[in-house]
Amino acid sequence: MPFCQIRRLTYAHYGILLKILQPALRKTLNDLRLGYLDLFLIHWPVAFKYVEFDPSVRGWENEDIDESDEGNLIDPTVSLRDTWAAMEELVDKGLVKHIGVANFPAILLHDLLSYSRIPPAVDQVEIHPYNQQSKLLAYCKSRNIAVQAYSPLGTPGYKETGEPDVLSDPILKEIAGAHGISVAQLCLQWSLQRGCHVVAKSSNKKHMEENLLMNHKNEFVTGATQLSSDDMERIASLDRSYRFFRPEDWWKDMPVPVFH
Repeated sequence: MPFCQIRRLTYAHYGILLKILQPALRKTLNDLRLGYLDLFLIHWPVAFKYVEFDPSVRGWENEDIDESDEGNLIDPTVSLRDTWAAMEELVDKGLVKHIGVANFPAILLHDLLSYSRIPPAVDQVEIHPYNQQSKLLAYCKSRNIAVQAYSPLGTPGYKETGEPDVLSDPILKEIAGAHGISVAQLCLQWSLQRGCHVVAKSSNKKHMEENLLMNHKNEFVTGATQLSSDDMERIASLDRSYRFFRPEDWWKDMPVPVFH
């Protein structure tokens, strides 16, 4: 069974009680023609007002819709505790194997762990050489929560004009050149050696093949790159806590500073 993550439903329906969350999940299972999901995540640590949907229709009419409506649909009355209890019920019913979160800072994880019956298996967060989140990584390791890095290359396809370009960084280019790999491969290997699971997105066959050559323990790839402690220290020096995904910029009518 493939490892599946569903982010849109957890974004649009986060905070909805079990009577709403279950039908939303069952629609996803029907869309994917699956009996259960291996992993189901809460996408953001804020709740959104319920959005009507037709469970009989496969997929979504508009995949690009902004469910937050610039923050107008954020619901400040819904607690994370109630939402997590509803997520735990999905595990009890066998609809999902594991539950987790995304974009949660350490303090919210700490609170969640104080009352959760089923602890979060994963925290999926933005991690790349310009946003390394070392303290969050250390906390998750101490609490046995896996960290999954999204945008590990600094989201080159979505960054705005004037934002920094991770893949053009001269130090990264120098280290990558010394190992005979691309900067993208270097970023992936760096994340893997830090103990992260990595979500790398590409529609380019060559890039997909290059990504598969990166492996932390060399279990499947003979002669795969391993970065030295000096390499890791040089990359660590590049951290500037720069986020390409800043929800407070999108939720202008209710600018929740998730990461501050």
